Amino acid sequence: MTYLLGLTGSIGMGKSTTAQMFRDAGVPVWDADASVHALYAAGGAAVAPIGAVFPDAILDGAVSRPALRTIMQSDATALDRVERIVHPLVAADRAAFIAAKTDPLLVFDIPLLFEGGAEAWLDGTLVVTVPPDIQAERVLARPGMTQAQFDMIRSRQMPDAEKCSRADFVIETRTLDDTRQAVQNLILDLTGPDHA
Repeated sequence: MTYLLGLTGSIGMGKSTTAQMFRDAGVPVWDADASVHALYAAGGAAVAPIGAVFPDAILDGAVSRPALRTIMQSDATALDRVERIVHPLVAADRAAFIAAKTDPLLVFDIPLLFEGGAEAWLDGTLVVTVPPDIQAERVLARPGMTQAQFDMIRSRQMPDAEKCSRADFVIETRTLDDTRQAVQNLILDLTGPDHA
């Protein structure tokens, strides 16, 4: 029996680092963002259907994210139309990932996990978190990031406290060592002899 664990967390909470710790421990990780990138790349399954609806979004045989953003800013229906194309393709990619694995634990790195209702098909959810001051320090240290951009991104994400209250598991990512230990403990809890 494979346990499907969803991993999420707001910007600057350490989600990507935590996902890598699962990979380092030998746990397969499906990355929603990477799936979309592959669909948008030249030869990707989303290129032709998006090009049919928004020809200006295609550049050098791939979906241009900047061009798509420009279209979305001027067309209020564009995001819904793109999501109707992309969501089934992402779901198919995720299903293929699950079908190809026999591991006891699979992790799904999904930025908008609760916002998109993914907890419905997962066995459990993990939220990574840090106090707001550490989150702000991490995000504002990123090249080119401004307070205004950070505030805008945060306004689109479910509040951290709500994510934590809805999660089955919460890991605080203050230090790499503590986070790695928490990941190891969770892997043992979910795949140990009790779950065989």
